[in-house]
Amino acid sequence: MELTIEAATDLSHRVLTRYGMPPAYAAMVAEHLVDAALSGHEFSSLARLPTLAKLLKDRPPAGDIKVVHETVNSALIDGGGNLAYATSVIAIDKAIDICRKTGIAVVSVNNTWFSGRLAYYVERAARAGFVAMHAIQGAARTAPFGGMEPLFGTCPVAFAFPSEGEPVLIDMSMAAATHGGTNLAKAKGETLPEGLALDNKGYPTVDPDAALNGAFLTWGAHRGSGMALAVHLLGMLAGTAPVIKRDSDFGLFFLVIDPDLVMPGGQYRPRVSELKAAFKASRPAPGVESVRLPGEKSQANRRRAAEAGAKARVQVDDKIYARILALLD
Repeated sequence: MELTIEAATDLSHRVLTRYGMPPAYAAMVAEHLVDAALSGHEFSSLARLPTLAKLLKDRPPAGDIKVVHETVNSALIDGGGNLAYATSVIAIDKAIDICRKTGIAVVSVNNTWFSGRLAYYVERAARAGFVAMHAIQGAARTAPFGGMEPLFGTCPVAFAFPSEGEPVLIDMSMAAATHGGTNLAKAKGETLPEGLALDNKGYPTVDPDAALNGAFLTWGAHRGSGMALAVHLLGMLAGTAPVIKRDSDFGLFFLVIDPDLVMPGGQYRPRVSELKAAFKASRPAPGVESVRLPGEKSQANRRRAAEAGAKARVQVDDKIYARILALLD
């Protein structure tokens, strides 16, 4: 199914408000979902709506998002039980505001749940000229190396670095599979690649439903597990529980830095641009067209959509689209 940007945004907004999300926050989420689609990330786009609707339906009404502790260069935000798609936008914008005044900002959020593409948030800081990092401690879905019981979330982490052109964006999960990607495979009747997940008895599985009821593995064996632990511990700076058993009270961590603190005179952006140019000029391995930076393909997809203007279309799998429409019945 092909939708215009306006139609995809409106559909997302109608579903989210139908299931109790305040209109202003629903607008933030709808914009995020459509941006994910235009960037080429199907599992993070409108395919998330059925999962979000179910989670919203099963939750009590959310409260206000408010700062509960603040210093000159930090803030702790109570998310009021609101979706982390919205609290993350508010948190990164708070961090940017603090960073403009002090050069460095640390912001954490608790009492929130279920986030989207982390690159979406840190990119806002990079476009303001800042370096940014974002890490999440989420619901237990991933087993540590050598184990079969989920203790970590998928432990996503993202970094953004400003340059003279597009920022450098690095966004990855420490889990070998993502929750959104696994749900998408389940909805489309597809299997997972081998080596990503265990069922609830600890045996390898390619069945998305068995993986969702079992545990994801980390990539890179003990190395990925160690990185997952680091991301998890950063999220816990929000004051959350050591292990989160369900989609509630995630821990969000944001760090935003003005590069002029340590490299004054605006020297950092040109040097990042030089490094990007070095990547593009480097010799590709046999069979590889060119050496790409992380996030470059997503940025190219988004540029093409912007160039298409009103002709740009959001692609939604037919099965997923039918499920979305059913949410409005």
